[in-house]
Amino acid sequence: MKYTHDLTGKVAVVTGAGGVLCSMFAQTLAQNGAKVALLDLNYDAAKAAAEKIGDNALAVQANCLEKASLEAARDKVTERFGRVDLLINGAGGNNPRGTTDDEMYDADSAKSFFDLDDSGIKFVLELNFLGTLLPTQVFAPLMLENEGVIINVSSMNAYRPLTKIPAYSGAKSAVSNLTQWLAVYFAKSGIRVNAIAPGFFVTNQNRALLFDDKGNPTPRTEKILRATPMGRFGEAQELCGTLMWLADNNASGFVTGTVIPVDGGFSAYSGV
Repeated sequence: MKYTHDLTGKVAVVTGAGGVLCSMFAQTLAQNGAKVALLDLNYDAAKAAAEKIGDNALAVQANCLEKASLEAARDKVTERFGRVDLLINGAGGNNPRGTTDDEMYDADSAKSFFDLDDSGIKFVLELNFLGTLLPTQVFAPLMLENEGVIINVSSMNAYRPLTKIPAYSGAKSAVSNLTQWLAVYFAKSGIRVNAIAPGFFVTNQNRALLFDDKGNPTPRTEKILRATPMGRFGEAQELCGTLMWLADNNASGFVTGTVIPVDGGFSAYSGV
């Protein structure tokens, strides 16, 4: 999609770029003039997304939980493009080991809060929080005094914790808090830091939770849509207007430290 925001001459790094949402971010940035490095642990997914973009895209395998891996990726990006202006911290996700079976305590539950695997909880916290912090440590030095922009991906879970997924909710709350902290820290250094908090979008990670093997909505989906005033899931491209506005220093140059919901009204609805 073409926007009025012109990113010609800018170089963007997108983590988690092999996924549904972040591959759309990368594509949109490129369509509006930016050169884009697509980082993902799954190199094949990043490569497939980069090939859809063309010559202005570079796929790089990177583990957002390993600083050495990120530093190697940084070197490949700078060798190809020479600079970095934008960092989209999109790597993240949940894990069944940090998820309960029931919304409320049930003594007969196979997996209650008391049965959660601490290694699963640690994995989710690290993937989302450290997976945002470490790429910022590696790429932000290239953006100092360069009107750099960092956009993190938070979630509605940071505002209103969803049932069953305490690790993910806590992790995304940490991402929102880190966004505000970084915004203050870099406020006089030429870097703006904001976050997008998506509502409910269908991705490769959550598809099986939202639809059964016949494509029918699950009870979880029905509850989500009842709590979303617009009554539907978001489309990936519907995040991109907010992305482009935050990425453009001419449009949002005095905006930093915000976490912006894109959620079909979910955060505004009390349920009654």
